[in-house]
Amino acid sequence: MPKASDIKKNAAIEYNNSVYIVRDIERSVPQGRAGGSLYRMRMYDVVTGNKVDETFKDSDMLTLGDLSRQQVMFSYVDGDEYVFMDNEDYTPYHLNKDTISDEVQFINEETEGLVMLMVDGSPVGVDLPATVDLVITETDPSIKGGSATARTKPAILSTGLTVQVPEHVSTGDKIKINTAEKKFVSRA
Repeated sequence: MPKASDIKKNAAIEYNNSVYIVRDIERSVPQGRAGGSLYRMRMYDVVTGNKVDETFKDSDMLTLGDLSRQQVMFSYVDGDEYVFMDNEDYTPYHLNKDTISDEVQFINEETEGLVMLMVDGSPVGVDLPATVDLVITETDPSIKGGSATARTKPAILSTGLTVQVPEHVSTGDKIKINTAEKKFVSRA
């Protein structure tokens, strides 16, 4: 049983006789407390989809839920449903756009290294790779002689995500994005 401080985003935990997926974690250190951090977790019930916000002390012991992971690839969009295909047996998994709203910004047909999070055989979320390659669809023209580390400019990517990129990068370039920080890493 891990402590609340060891829980990461997209972990499955058992709480109040239900299994929840942790979507967001905020750590706070209240003033005047003797060394105790608080972890506010936004969790979603796997069965009903209900949202629950709970705060745990860093030393609270939590029970991990039965979470399995499957390598998948993005297949297509069907209305508000994103369809992913298992890499081994081609089983389709459907997830609502609202369920994976943060991850959708990084997913396109070329995204590799996606992992489907499964609880009791049902898909509940997607884990992204550390970096993804995306194409810039719109940005200001590149400046001749602009250095790689100097000023930055906004760029809109093929998935709709907007990130800051160096001035020497131009429309049509494929770039590597850090998925955790939503930041430019390098040209792909």
